[in-house]
Parts: sequence; C-alpha cells; structure tokens
Amino acid sequence: MSTPHLVLTLLTTAATASAAVADLTGHPYPRAQADRLGVPHSLIRPLGILLAAASLGLLAGLAVPALGTCAAAGLVLYFLAALGAHLRVGDTQLGAWSAYFILSLATLALNVARLAGR
Repeated sequence: MSTPHLVLTLLTTAATASAAVADLTGHPYPRAQADRLGVPHSLIRPLGILLAAASLGLLAGLAVPALGTCAAAGLVLYFLAALGAHLRVGDTQLGAWSAYFILSLATLALNVARLAGR
C-alpha cells in the first residue's frame, strides 16, 4: 500500500464519517439540505447508516483491498445519486458534493489500481 493511498483513504473515511455522524445525530445541516432537495427527513438516518458503513468499509479495505474497493464504489454511486437529487430540483450549489465525490472517485481509482497491481 502506498502512502498516497493510505492518506486518501483516511481523508475520505474522515469526511464520510463526519457526514454520517451529522446524519445520525440529527444535526440541522442534513435537515436543511433535505428540505432544499425535497428529500424526506425519514431518509436522513438510513443515508447516514450507508455513509457509516462505507467509512468502515474503507478502513477494512486497508487490510482486505476488495472491501475498500467495494466501499469506494458504493460511495461513488451514493454521490452520483446525490447529484441526481440536486439536479432534479435545479440546485447548482455543488461545492460540498464535488469535494465528497472527488474524494470518493480518487479513492476508488487508487483501490482499483491497488487490486490490479497484485
């Protein structure tokens, strides 16, 4: 495992874990986002659970590379679905989304490269 892979995985894990904590603890930001995007509040907790599971999967992927690859792929799909939610309502405030998506995509790319190198 390379240093860039480790650093990027830990950074992506921290970012997605913090979003999961916000979703799971009832922080006002996810509720405001849900309101703006027309997402029911009842979905905030399940979405937080998905983010938490992906964060744990990224960490597990440090030991079992296939798990990290699956977790990163899941995050890419999660954030593509989030993009769809933004576009559906005409929301162009995609700064936070872009950061999460780029982190997830880069992590996926490094995980795939790690698997291919074996």
